[in-house]
Amino acid sequence: MTSTAGVGGQARLVNAELDALKGALDHQRAHVLGILEGLSEDDLRRPVLPSGWSCLALLRHLTLDVERFWFPGVIAGEPDVAGQLAAGAEAHWYVPEGMTSGEVFSDYRAAIARADAVLAAAGLEQEPAAWPVEIWPTWRLPDVRHIVIHVLTEVACHCGHLDAARELIDGTTWLGGNPYAG
Repeated sequence: MTSTAGVGGQARLVNAELDALKGALDHQRAHVLGILEGLSEDDLRRPVLPSGWSCLALLRHLTLDVERFWFPGVIAGEPDVAGQLAAGAEAHWYVPEGMTSGEVFSDYRAAIARADAVLAAAGLEQEPAAWPVEIWPTWRLPDVRHIVIHVLTEVACHCGHLDAARELIDGTTWLGGNPYAG
């Protein structure tokens, strides 16, 4: 990152850092949606790993426990989501009976839009407005910067899970074909 003098220069550096973090997060979000593209309703709901989660259930987890929890819940402190994990995160790793895959995808996209609005109004050094001490009494992320890095890491990790699941379902890989072929 290039150093810039003055107060205005510092603002440009912070904005550049936030833009870089947001760009990386958007890339991972697109990866989530892209690796799931073209799967049938049955394939989206079919568990392929011993732990039993499905691709659609992982998308639900990303919606509730990542996008909604960290951005509107922790960063903004919105009361409708701030305490959602207290009931148990396992509850968010399934798709409610009767909920269509279209609704799960729509909820994910809406959660991203809501998260982006929170992020656009936040500063990187801003402390979280809420912290779930009942879940993590001895661990805390100090500011928006650390929360975005945490979310980026979590989404990227889950992209890998979805890559593995998709390859087991139908052989499709995110990179397309064999990345190691000459």
